[in-house]
Amino acid sequence: MATVLRPLLRGTTYTRLLHLWVPALPFSVWMFIHPSLWVPALVLVPLGLVPAVRRGEGVQARLLLTPSEREPGISEEPSATWRDRLRTALWLAVRVALAGVTTVATVWLPLLAYSAGEVAAGGTPEGVPVLEDARPHWAYALLVPLPLIVLYAVVVGLGELVTAAARRLLGPSPAERLAALEARTEQLLERTRIARELHDSIGHALTVAVVQAGAARAAGDPGFTDRALDAIEETGRAALEDLERVLGILREPETPVSGRPTLADAGRLLESARASGAKVDAEVTGPLDTVPGPVSREGYRILQESLTNALRHAGTVPVRVRIRVDGGTLLLEVRNPLTEDVPGPGRGSGLRGIRERAALLGGRARTGPDEGDWTVRAELPLSGPESC
Repeated sequence: MATVLRPLLRGTTYTRLLHLWVPALPFSVWMFIHPSLWVPALVLVPLGLVPAVRRGEGVQARLLLTPSEREPGISEEPSATWRDRLRTALWLAVRVALAGVTTVATVWLPLLAYSAGEVAAGGTPEGVPVLEDARPHWAYALLVPLPLIVLYAVVVGLGELVTAAARRLLGPSPAERLAALEARTEQLLERTRIARELHDSIGHALTVAVVQAGAARAAGDPGFTDRALDAIEETGRAALEDLERVLGILREPETPVSGRPTLADAGRLLESARASGAKVDAEVTGPLDTVPGPVSREGYRILQESLTNALRHAGTVPVRVRIRVDGGTLLLEVRNPLTEDVPGPGRGSGLRGIRERAALLGGRARTGPDEGDWTVRAELPLSGPESC
């Protein structure tokens, strides 16, 4: 019984009823002007061919038919093709027809129940053809609930029917489904990029802090400890700036990416690694200022992750950094002595992120042992995408 009566407790039942009633209002007004319904009915066909009508009908349907669904299958876009226009015209015809059935049911079924009660009480109802000749008798009281039960079934059933029709006739076209899929893909790619940003930036800062703190404890030199604390403070401040920027992107997706660090800021990474005790030998060849923004930003993150891995797994060892702009390619190579703690090829989300960054730009990256060193080598084409 609770399952049967549950629709009475749902607000959607009543918003759908309201949606079914709305088209009946202009027809009711027209009936006072002219008793014929064929004139307004003919208006539906050309009206459905107007592109903006589909958007209006879609908004109404989503608000009243599927208010609790996060991703209902009803479009709010105007008609883009003749197929959409014809579907909209058919939808208007279906909606008006269901509105007529709803109006008759919601008016006459309650009246019929009331009239049955009136006959049972000894009265004679007027204007109800079914009961106007009925003789008063108490047994008519047993018929009072039947029209109300039918009304309940009609209201719930028509609500489900009009919702199904809306999904069918106002649902997204194939082009809209493709556009939604592309938007969803872009959103997932953006989330992946943000996750990589946080991993690289925060991971680098924590690695530097751990290495510096351990070195300061082992050195037992107040001067070295002060320098280590300065390095930790500077790296932590940079990580906080990166974190605030990433959170700003999450709060405001339209935030420009111009504030992200590029290879022009690579000196900060190199000095941070040196302050951690690593002996960094850096060589930059070619004009970095000619590297496109997306390539330069991803190159910075690749360098950051490479230095982080060297500090985390190899410790304070010599690190050779080579950055070269050669023709239409940016070459980036980071080498450090191979130790037992260095992860094997292909392991670790940071190494996977390096390869993914290179692949998204149409380049390639290789990570792994090479002639006794752990090597990260990335080749990024300068003719990559204009945004990233």
